[in-house]
Amino acid sequence: MASTAEPGYQIFSFEDCKSSPDPVFDIPAQCLSPTPSPIIIDNGSFQTRTGWAGPAGEQDSPQLLFRSVAARNRGAARSETQIGNDIPNLEPLRWLLKSQFDRNVVVNFEIQELIFDHVFTHMGITSEDGVAHPIVLTEAPCNPLHCRQMMSELLFECYRVPYVSYGVDSLYSFYHNNIQRNLQPPHTGIVLSSGYHCSHILPVINGRFDAVNSKRVNVAGSQAASYLQRLLQLKYPGHLAAITLSRVEELLHEHSYIAADYHEELEKWRSPEFYEREVHRMQLPFTSKVPGGCVSVEERQERRAQQLRRLQEINARRREEKLQQDQERLDRLMAVQELLEDGLLDQFHKSLVELNMDSAEELQSYINKLQLAVEQGRQKLLHIDGADGKTEVSELEQPMDEGDGVALMDPDFPEDTLPEKPANVIQPVFNMAEYHQLFIGTERLRCPEVMFQPSPTGEDQMGLMETLQYVLARYTPEQQEALVSNVFLTGGNMQYPGMKERVERELRAMRPFQSHFKVTMALRPSLDAWYGARDWALEHLPGEGGVSTEGWISRQDYEEKGGEYLSEHCASNVFVPIKLTKPVPPRPTESTGTSLTPTGACAATTTTVTSAPTPPSSTVAEIPMVTS
Repeated sequence: MASTAEPGYQIFSFEDCKSSPDPVFDIPAQCLSPTPSPIIIDNGSFQTRTGWAGPAGEQDSPQLLFRSVAARNRGAARSETQIGNDIPNLEPLRWLLKSQFDRNVVVNFEIQELIFDHVFTHMGITSEDGVAHPIVLTEAPCNPLHCRQMMSELLFECYRVPYVSYGVDSLYSFYHNNIQRNLQPPHTGIVLSSGYHCSHILPVINGRFDAVNSKRVNVAGSQAASYLQRLLQLKYPGHLAAITLSRVEELLHEHSYIAADYHEELEKWRSPEFYEREVHRMQLPFTSKVPGGCVSVEERQERRAQQLRRLQEINARRREEKLQQDQERLDRLMAVQELLEDGLLDQFHKSLVELNMDSAEELQSYINKLQLAVEQGRQKLLHIDGADGKTEVSELEQPMDEGDGVALMDPDFPEDTLPEKPANVIQPVFNMAEYHQLFIGTERLRCPEVMFQPSPTGEDQMGLMETLQYVLARYTPEQQEALVSNVFLTGGNMQYPGMKERVERELRAMRPFQSHFKVTMALRPSLDAWYGARDWALEHLPGEGGVSTEGWISRQDYEEKGGEYLSEHCASNVFVPIKLTKPVPPRPTESTGTSLTPTGACAATTTTVTSAPTPPSSTVAEIPMVTS
């Protein structure tokens, strides 16, 4: 929100949005019959998006959008964990927040189970028999097999889902936008995806993800936010507590941009006129009352009278409480003395032991002291009620609390401690609003620049475009032409203004002279992954009766093939066998009976081998390993 302060610049205020708890929806009738509709879960490292795979117009947007975090107090029960939008303010609980992700890979499956509980409950699925709907779930490119095994085990064993389909979020976005642009499959292109923790370069050839040549860059939105927070805290050390991570993320999303030419843009900021015109002044919350300002004599007297009345009320309340306690103790001792007068000696001696007394004379002495204290307390209360404005600080039985203003109640305290300043003296005006302003200048382009130059954040790796050039160099010139003809940008961290122009400029510099390329931005970079997964699920519905179809993993497949099993489709990871060099032991000089064939089968022989020994050699054995 901006407000015009003076000609030439604007002052922006932080929105500081507070999240409201997610409502609990009812399952739509069309999602139950004739067959249960799939549930689409875009399990992002920054935000989780969930909805039904219904026809366009009926279920046209995700029902649930919330941060992928959980907060639980130390020692609290599992049921007291707050998820996503149920956390009203993230900043006080920042040190208690936990995520299921490490970088962009799910490793904390206890938190993931809490996320699933939150999703299914708020979508209206309350059956204790499990979730009867197929699940389409996004995962990271080249997701480790162990992580997929744990996820399949969680969904099939804990929630008893009938089908599961895994896909890469950025490939779902690529699939959805190609459909919107009426491109005929199979699609070929290269996807540049940037999220909260990582950025990826994903080549797609003939509709299949080329996982061998894909690359990951460990710089994305979280690194840019941390870098901006450090810059502002160094620039404004007096506002460390006010520069929170939530406000920094708001600055990145609303006030930052990508420069087409970074060094040329920095030169523009050297101009004072350009700086005054382009700088964004962010107004922090503050109180307009200046502490320690000039206070008139009447105001000081009024404050002193208020403190005096407060002190009198506290004294009277404490005296009444002490008088009540003394009266209760006196009544108890009188009851014990009546036992002696009635001749109940056993009960009397037992009561004396409980009171830690030795004799009746000691009991009588305590009774006399309490009677005197009670009488004096009543007289003091009557005396205070009759005397107005008189305080007796020395008669307080308990010490006063700090901040009650005892020092100001001293009768010798002078009322006019400060001399009155003449009216004609001009006092300097301190602008509290300007003191609480953050001037966001070159930070607007320096922080998003870490995607292309990660070195300022301490990351010793290539930037996004340099990595793209490295990936393209692994293909033939013909394949490079096909890939750069469809360069696709997606992900929440790709929404900076000027991102498409910067990528086009970098591509023009790295491609041959007069070569052609095309850069396309996703229609909704942060939501198109969910829409792409929905489109794919509607076109590839699972089979009936547990029959597995392309892209779906049934419960029978899980039980027969294990949790690592992946059913490939156009937006999924792929199976990649890796060849490892394994030394083969030398053949024995003599062998009788049986010998092993190269394939490991047992072949019977009836002759004795007496040939000369062969020298030991190393062969390359193909071991089926998967990085999908």
